[in-house]
Amino acid sequence: MNARFTFTRRNTLLGATTLAAWSLWACAALTASEILTQSIGRVAADPLLSLSGLYEVTSRLELPHLERWAIDKKTRICLFSHEENDAIPLPILSDNNPFAKCSAANLTTDNGRFQYDIVCPGRDAAKAHATYELGPDKFTGRIAMVMGAKNMTMTEVQHAKRVGGCQPALGSPVTRF
Repeated sequence: MNARFTFTRRNTLLGATTLAAWSLWACAALTASEILTQSIGRVAADPLLSLSGLYEVTSRLELPHLERWAIDKKTRICLFSHEENDAIPLPILSDNNPFAKCSAANLTTDNGRFQYDIVCPGRDAAKAHATYELGPDKFTGRIAMVMGAKNMTMTEVQHAKRVGGCQPALGSPVTRF
């Protein structure tokens, strides 16, 4: 007698339901995880959210091989969160700079370090790269600039500390950004 025995396992309703429940739970957990990561990541990825307020900035424009002749300049600025996506997040404070109509690109943050490129419209336009170290109520930065259509480079060095909210006392000059 040549008999074949086949063993089949019945698909029980409980087993199918359990598998479907686990699949649904895993899908919901992944979705919740993505939503939390995106919302937390947005806050953590935007270090400028913690920088709003009134800052006293000491800036110095350094030219190559003339660093020791640079003069420090103190300025009070009021930083806000910018609505424009491509606005320069932290301003260049040097006099007569060509970056007024320029925008920020390639913004990156990494453990308190914030950097971006400053891109200007037009051929042979000025360009710059800004690097900042952000701390609680302070920041330091270096902006390496190349003037357009020239072989002229310079670096603006900034050291800033927060001195309060954006409601300055009357009589003190403040620039808003």
